[in-house]
Amino acid sequence: MTNKKTEVKRIFNSIAYRYDLLNHLLSFGLDFYWRKKALKLSSLNTNSKLLDVACGTGDFAIAANKLGVINIIGADLSKKMLELFIKKSIWISGRTIQMVAENIPLKNTSVTNITVAFGVRNFFNISDGFKSFYRILTSGGKVTILEFRMPGNKFLKELYKFYFKNILPVIGGIISGDKEAYRYLPASVEEFDEKINLEELLRENGFKDINSYNLTFGTIQIIIAAK
Repeated sequence: MTNKKTEVKRIFNSIAYRYDLLNHLLSFGLDFYWRKKALKLSSLNTNSKLLDVACGTGDFAIAANKLGVINIIGADLSKKMLELFIKKSIWISGRTIQMVAENIPLKNTSVTNITVAFGVRNFFNISDGFKSFYRILTSGGKVTILEFRMPGNKFLKELYKFYFKNILPVIGGIISGDKEAYRYLPASVEEFDEKINLEELLRENGFKDINSYNLTFGTIQIIIAAK
């Protein structure tokens, strides 16, 4: 865990200043649509109390605020990401916490919603992270996970893998200045997809009413579960 924590923190601190640009560029701008779709499926409103885990620079939180959510906490392991979150989200009523998902420093039943965009695969222990989620959610509260996945279609899967392994690392490395980061990120997607069943882990940790949705030819998944 210590080695992964150190490496993940280093990677995201390193690429923080180019993170937004690369997200939009490498997703062809679809990341805006993915976040908006996930939030609408979650039925957030002005009464929601949102914890955005692995918040990065705050795009998910900003999208939630546009839907009327005011009470937002951004949480991330990377200090540099949180600094950018604060700059971009200064008008949101909330705060930031530097933390890992497995140890959330919030009281029991203190938030109504948790969102995680492209961050679950970087958790050190996903099951422990989901235990923390369950503890801090109110009864009926929801966790919304937005994550990459490998498409089921064989042709699309090979095309996706080619893009992730050959094109994304080159572009990401040139723009961010950290080639290693953009080798780690695509590799983590394939490994995650092969080994992790998010719905099963959520169920094992007490969640119910689990619904999943596939977007963009099955390359993106949204999973929403209730306490």
